[in-house]
Amino acid sequence: MEKVLIIRYGEISLKGLNRPYFENTLLKNIRRSVRQIGDIRVYKSHGRLYIDLEDYDEEDIIEIVTKIFGVVSVSIAYIFEANMEKICEVALKQALECVEEGIKTFKVETKRANKNFPVKSPEISRTVGGYILEHIDGLKVDVHNPDIRINVEVRDKAYVYSRKIPGFGGMPYGSGGKAMVLLSGGIDSPVAGWLVAKRGVEIEAIHYHSYPFTSDRAKEKVIDLARILSKYCTKIRLHSVNLLNIQKAINEKCHAEEMTILSRRFMMAIAERVAVERKCKALVTGESIGQVASQTLESINVTNAAVNMPVFRPLIAMDKMDIVKISEKIDTYETSILPFEDCCTVFLPDRPVTKPRLERILKSEELLDVEGLISDAINNMEVITVKPED
Repeated sequence: MEKVLIIRYGEISLKGLNRPYFENTLLKNIRRSVRQIGDIRVYKSHGRLYIDLEDYDEEDIIEIVTKIFGVVSVSIAYIFEANMEKICEVALKQALECVEEGIKTFKVETKRANKNFPVKSPEISRTVGGYILEHIDGLKVDVHNPDIRINVEVRDKAYVYSRKIPGFGGMPYGSGGKAMVLLSGGIDSPVAGWLVAKRGVEIEAIHYHSYPFTSDRAKEKVIDLARILSKYCTKIRLHSVNLLNIQKAINEKCHAEEMTILSRRFMMAIAERVAVERKCKALVTGESIGQVASQTLESINVTNAAVNMPVFRPLIAMDKMDIVKISEKIDTYETSILPFEDCCTVFLPDRPVTKPRLERILKSEELLDVEGLISDAINNMEVITVKPED
């Protein structure tokens, strides 16, 4: 008797004539992700995707597949030629496995997609439920709130399973264009990148450091965050830019309180140029209204004025605890809170301007060789590709 992993998707099924494109993108992403385990068969049939489990470790495959955007849930199912005797036997086997885990109540749910099968769904459920009750003492039926549901599906073959393991849902990665994430070493920006990727947007990342004022370990921390994100995105191209010469120029020629906002405008301008070169259609930041000086509405307007490209801010109205919960769920939190400095701490003013006026900031920028500083930073940029297995 074979075992397969049933892979369900949700929003993709609403895509009408474009549905095959999204299904095939998801199928490709799954095949690419499980390749690290072995030559595993992944295939599509009747509006679902399946993986032949064979002799592979089921939990390893589930760990990978539930992180793939577009996957709503998965189930390990027994698959066999459909007949009532065999369905009852396999459902009993499934129930016995659940009893070993401590369940006390159950319900049988049946879907008969194959209308040529002679027994209708309600009768299959009653027959299977009765057979289980006959063979397991102490187990009871609860149709409203059971400890476990024994699922029977009759399609081309019969499928029996009891667990639905949730995935993250969303849209298949790479189906929604490409964007550039401004990735710091903090909590917020990895979450912002993850949320955009969940909507099918392929992400690249750009990170700013101030070496040697910031350490190599601070840069490694960002690489580690990119590696965690790559588990959801297959791989991430990370652009590492040294901002120190720009910060020195601002410190020498501009008002101290403008350091944060001017640095931020340079970051946005550099990110936009790299994004255009990499055929990205938007920038992504982890900004949330009022969280720090550079995230007031006035500051956001001034930084926006540095670029023409759309800027996505998926965290803009979220409070910190909401963001932390997501970072914990996606495993970036523990890395994000490691105490290594980032470039924003270099030349940090005691009282940064919180309500900057664009005309004044533009006058300050006239004191700087903006084009030269940006070009020099990009020309000396380091680029690495980060993968989950690195």
